[in-house]
This record gives sequence, C-alpha cells and structure tokens, in this order.
Amino acid sequence: MGSPEFDDLQVIDLLPCVSFAGIERMVSATPPAQYVVKIQSYSSLSKNSVGKYESGVFQAGGYKWKLVLYPNGNKSKNVKDHVSLYLSMVETSSLPSGWEVHALVRFFLRDQDKDNYLIIQDAMREEWHFHGMKLECGFDQFIPLKTLNDAQNGYLMDDTCVFGAEVSVTKEKSTGQGENLLMIKGAISQKHVWKVDNFWKLDKEFYDSKVFMAGNYKWKIRLYPNGKGSGLEGFVSLYLVSADTDTLPPGTKVFAGFSLRVMDQLQGNNVTGNANHWFSASDQQQGWGKFISHISLRHLYGYLTNDACLVEAEVTVLGVLNAL
Repeated sequence: MGSPEFDDLQVIDLLPCVSFAGIERMVSATPPAQYVVKIQSYSSLSKNSVGKYESGVFQAGGYKWKLVLYPNGNKSKNVKDHVSLYLSMVETSSLPSGWEVHALVRFFLRDQDKDNYLIIQDAMREEWHFHGMKLECGFDQFIPLKTLNDAQNGYLMDDTCVFGAEVSVTKEKSTGQGENLLMIKGAISQKHVWKVDNFWKLDKEFYDSKVFMAGNYKWKIRLYPNGKGSGLEGFVSLYLVSADTDTLPPGTKVFAGFSLRVMDQLQGNNVTGNANHWFSASDQQQGWGKFISHISLRHLYGYLTNDACLVEAEVTVLGVLNAL
C-alpha cells in the first residue's frame, strides 16, 4: 500500500489558509484515516481535574503513537484560553541508537453540525522530526476555548467532541483505529463496609472483601494484615481492586475516584485515604502500603473492637475508555 494520500481540502471562509502561530487550518469531508478520539461529557474532564489526557497507542508508518490532549491548555508552557494537542511517539526502546523519524502530521476536529472536519497542520506543511530527545510535537494553541465552546461552530455538541490524527511516515499505512472516552456526568458514589473478624489471627498474605458494585463495575477491598511493599511488617496495607478487569474488552479502562477507610468504631476518627486511578486489566489495584500501623491498632481504642475492624470503600466511576 502506498503512503496516505491527503484528500482534497477546502479553505475555511472564517479561517483562511494562512499561517497563525505556524498553524494552517482547512476543511475536509473525509475523516482521519488512522485515529479518532471521541470524548463524551467533555466538560467533566475539567470538573474532575483531568488536566492532561493521553489516548491509547495506535500504529502509523511502522511506529507507535498516541495523542496528548490538554483540555484547558498546557500549563507547563503557560498556555491559557486554548486547547493544546500533541502527537507523541511511544515504545521507542527497541529502535536503534541515533534513530530519527520524520512525519507529516495532521490533526482533526469534527464539525458535528456540518459533518466535516477542521484540519490543523503545520503552516509550511513541513515534516516534524521525532528522535530520542524529542518524542512529542504539536500545537500549544491548537484551538481557542472560545471557538471550541461556541455552539455555532459545531465542534462541541451535547458536550461531545471528536479529535483525530493522520501520520504519514513511510509508504506503509496502518488500519484505522480509535477510542471512545466517556466522562460520566453526575456520577454517584457507592459505599461498601467490610467487617474483618479475628484480626490478630489473620495469617494469610491478603484477604479480599465480597465483591460489590459501583458504577456498573465490580470491585473489592484487599487487605494485607502484615503489610505489602513499603508497609511490610508493622503496617496494614489497603487497596481497592477492580474485580472484573479480566472480563473487560481489550483496551478498556475505568477511571474511578475512591476513598478507603479504617473506621473508628467509638469516636468516628476514621483513617482515610483518597485517590483517583485508571483501572485496567494490567493495572487492577490501587491503594496504600502504609495505611495504618499495627501500633495504632493495638493502642488507639476504636479501630479494633473485640478483635474486629470495619473497613469501608466509597467508589465513584468518573469515566470509561473503550475501543471504537
């Protein structure tokens, strides 16, 4: 197969084909040939403090890539009032010493009203150079937030937007790939309480609670009575575990906010840990190696009553990533 032929383009009436900060903007009826990222409940990215989103890995020209999106601008580069979008080269460790890859790159933003695509690329249509010291290229000011949020432009409709990319490196072209990120509005948290009896008699490496549901996904609490990792000997380690990652479709990730607590059964002075995490088949648990010390359990009244402790999990599923 030959290299991707870039389709015929129209110049946008309101955004003429001229350089603005090194950017050329055009319109095409043809969708991106290689990768699409559809984001639903787009505003929830900001509400849930997701300042940076990295897409799944896709192939083009014999190499592997991902899109890196900053919904409110790349703060490390002091970008304001714009979306920042970059192409990043990944899994390069197997490439020979001194490697360098040149690529023609086009980014896409779908106009859902007119059913076409805004194409944004280097104004001079020059190749971008990727190498060991420069794995990422793109636009700090991809599109103004005001332009994105203006409903008349059609880029953000029903709080959903669609980004895409085409990368032309060699004469080989990969098959189309894509993903769908659904950020959940008004996500509801679910609590589960687990009573652990005969605590000082526990002799296994870890114990799991019963499986419970939160956000239509299965979860369980995992307790290491004698610690795990940094908490070995002298601490209790506590983790939230995704209980159905083995059955999820390939590429699926679940973004959850959660709290784990060892309850103070007398005064309510609970020990609590809070975190956000992307759970997947390859990353099934998240928590703390040093959640509570054995000294606290022995000498502070309330955490153990009649040699039993109460552990609570509160889980909120904030987003789900699936392959298209």
